[in-house]
Amino acid sequence: MQVALLTVGDELLSGDTENTNATWLARQLSGRGVAVKRIAVVPDEVSVIAEHVSKYSTAFDATLVTGGLGRTPDDVTMDGVARAFDRSLQPNELARADIEQTVAALAERRPNLSFDIEIETEAAIPENARPLINDAGLSPGCVLETVYVLPGIPEEMRSMFTSVADEFAGEVQTRVLYTNDPESNLVGTLTDARDRFDVGVGCYPNRDAGHNRLKLSGTDKSALETAESWLRDRVTVVEE
Repeated sequence: MQVALLTVGDELLSGDTENTNATWLARQLSGRGVAVKRIAVVPDEVSVIAEHVSKYSTAFDATLVTGGLGRTPDDVTMDGVARAFDRSLQPNELARADIEQTVAALAERRPNLSFDIEIETEAAIPENARPLINDAGLSPGCVLETVYVLPGIPEEMRSMFTSVADEFAGEVQTRVLYTNDPESNLVGTLTDARDRFDVGVGCYPNRDAGHNRLKLSGTDKSALETAESWLRDRVTVVEE
């Protein structure tokens, strides 16, 4: 399974907000054997979102989009996805019922505050999309064909992803070794490992820890095990 991650937000492009959503999702998906092939950041512009969603939805098995799902002026993620599929935004009954319950609970907890929430607007998702209830927040996400739309707020995004996590599975496996051999001394050995066993090979220095992390990846378990054994005989393996 190959997927793309599309994170939406001017605040990400300006550096005002760290893009932890992409890192977290990539780690979750990779742990399920899914190959993350693209990670992109785009501004809060409907046309740009639609362009990327259109491109990725045909190129990959699934596309995960995270961004603002509320009704403030910069919350245009759902609009961009809808445009990509030429769908209108329609209030969803399941989403509406959940939002009504959430608003009622908020009003009960905060009786001194007035909540000006347009429930019909908040409950709108692309026509014929499958709603994803926001258990940690207000605005729903959705699934439209192979595109999964999740909130931009990290806590809400993580909660919603858990509701669809089982829909993501792949065959990519990994093996990790640590060595204090200098990276320059590893070039030939790692190149040979890649070419001999047809596996992905990565070398990631950790200067604070004083070692290099070597990562092997592939879909053939036997090839991975052989490559790992071969590599262990040729580098100085240390504990993490």
